[in-house]
Amino acid sequence: MTLHDRVERLREQLDDANYRYYVLDAPTISDAAYDKLLRELQEIEEQHPELRSELSPTRRIGAAPSSRFAPVEHRASMLSLANAFSTDELRAFDERVRKMLGEAQVGYICELKIDGLAVALRYRDGAFVQGATRGDGRVGEEVTGNLRVIPGVPLRLRERLRGDFEARGEVYLRKSDFHALNQRREREGAARFANPRNAASGGLRQLDPELTRERHLSFFAYTLVDPSPEIATQHAALERLRALGFPVNPNVRPAESIEHAIAFCEEWERRRDELDYEIDGVAIKVDRFDFQDRLGTVARDPRWAVAFKFKAREATTKLEAITVSVGRTGTLNPNAVLAPVEIGGITIRNATLHNEAYIAGNDIRIGDTVIVVRAGDVIPRVVGPIRELRSGKEKIFHMPTKCPVCGADVDRPEGEAMARCTNASCPAQLVERLRHYASRGAMDIEGLGDVLSEQLVAGGVVKSFADLYALDATRLASLERLGEKSATNLVQAIAVSKARGLTRLLVGLGIRYVGEQTAAILARDFRTMEALSAADEEHLQRSEGIGPEVAASLRLFFAQKRNRDAIAALAAAGVEMEERGAAPAPDSALKGKRFVLTGTLASMTRDEAKSALEALGARTSDSVSGKTDFVVAGEEAGSKLQRARELNVPVLDEAAFQHMLTEARSPTPQ
Repeated sequence: MTLHDRVERLREQLDDANYRYYVLDAPTISDAAYDKLLRELQEIEEQHPELRSELSPTRRIGAAPSSRFAPVEHRASMLSLANAFSTDELRAFDERVRKMLGEAQVGYICELKIDGLAVALRYRDGAFVQGATRGDGRVGEEVTGNLRVIPGVPLRLRERLRGDFEARGEVYLRKSDFHALNQRREREGAARFANPRNAASGGLRQLDPELTRERHLSFFAYTLVDPSPEIATQHAALERLRALGFPVNPNVRPAESIEHAIAFCEEWERRRDELDYEIDGVAIKVDRFDFQDRLGTVARDPRWAVAFKFKAREATTKLEAITVSVGRTGTLNPNAVLAPVEIGGITIRNATLHNEAYIAGNDIRIGDTVIVVRAGDVIPRVVGPIRELRSGKEKIFHMPTKCPVCGADVDRPEGEAMARCTNASCPAQLVERLRHYASRGAMDIEGLGDVLSEQLVAGGVVKSFADLYALDATRLASLERLGEKSATNLVQAIAVSKARGLTRLLVGLGIRYVGEQTAAILARDFRTMEALSAADEEHLQRSEGIGPEVAASLRLFFAQKRNRDAIAALAAAGVEMEERGAAPAPDSALKGKRFVLTGTLASMTRDEAKSALEALGARTSDSVSGKTDFVVAGEEAGSKLQRARELNVPVLDEAAFQHMLTEARSPTPQ
């Protein structure tokens, strides 16, 4: 390819990118890729003047305005800024400025470069009369009606100025509003927006202003066109805009030298994630307007300003495959395998795709050219495909119906985003399962926490819950940070857990939707693991509070052979499979009543009080609500007691509670 051919190819690519970005609102390359192409073309044209052309994208600012809107000719061209990608380039810019002005030092003003859409606002006698997009810098699109619905755009200035007045600035979408917008679109079944800038651009260019209003757009002003003579600097112009009622970004800083400007750039590249809006760099401008006039412009750029671009956090690349991993809690997590691409100085090969609903909602397919975002230290994520680049060979992704680690069935209840492995002994989630099994609300094995669970699984010592009961103190004492005494205590704690009973065992197994309260109801009504595992969904739903969702989850759990084998192994190890205590009295006066326990009881522990209530058919809860029937208040009762009084819920002291239990246990007279 000759140099001439390369120049023509670059111009074609840039013209197409401009058209898709400015006119179609459907960019096909990232900002970083566009800047790289433009920089290459600029360098070739500078080194080979004979290849320059007035039709080159280096001589233009944007693309022709859309035919959907009336054209607006700008009073003064809306210029864009030349880019600097390193501190050395900023110092070179400063050197050129000082040389042209003949000054030893020049003062600058630094402004955050908001990632949005540039607009011009015209006022007559203090009233807003017309608004336009940048367009190609000379002619923009009239979007007056849409700008009127943006709260940050003043409809009337705070001073009644005579004649015409023009301000310019950036329409943008806050991150919080962007996330809310995408959540709303997800609920409505619409595709998510790739980034706030695209959502803002599309929102401003709606034919119906009501649709613009729904985007909740924001605005910052940064330019005062034709300022009066007494306003001598950009800093003063910003103050004037603020006084007239325009929102002006507060993160503006004068810089006595380019080194001060560089410090500002480095600070905000570190701090950019603190903001509720996206910034992609810093605009550095010569502060004095008389200096700006002397410096003038060249081609499409003012000589008196430069945009320092932060390291790219977005890029486009090919989605080569989608793999599925299993998380510590059993969730199936789809991951993108990407053609390597550099974002922010780091080569990205993998990115998250969240879940199956996210992939389907954004119509992401294997083989797509996709937009990948990496914000700060956050895991890179695929935000969406570039549909215009599809070849027709792309493949739609389907979540596997079997766990890719253990082969068990996968469960994804209707209305939920995440699919989960149903095997309680799945190796991918065993560490988390083990920690939960040993937790206080479950089998309460003191000493078996996160670190030891990791060690036992990583070392292959424990591959299932039942393996815990075969551990001996000698083997445990050989593990790092676990001495002989701790090992002996742990073995004893494991042995004691065998007698916890069915309720605690059901909690420990980690069955979806089966927490402490649900486990207690099931154990109370079915009494044995055998009876519970044999019950069908209809039978399960006869228990109070057990609905279709819980019943379906239980049946799916017991339908897995691996889960039945795990329970059988626990039984063989001596773990009790029956509920402790008496069955609930069928005629108990407390059956179905809701109790909340707070404070300390002298005659029994809180767990004993719960067991006593549940044996009588009552239910216990951790929070007080309008559905609570009684609050039992012991010594040092806390906020739950106050909440009960606010809701007029009956409060029982310990004596009244004991009397109620005694009465409920007494047989009903015939």
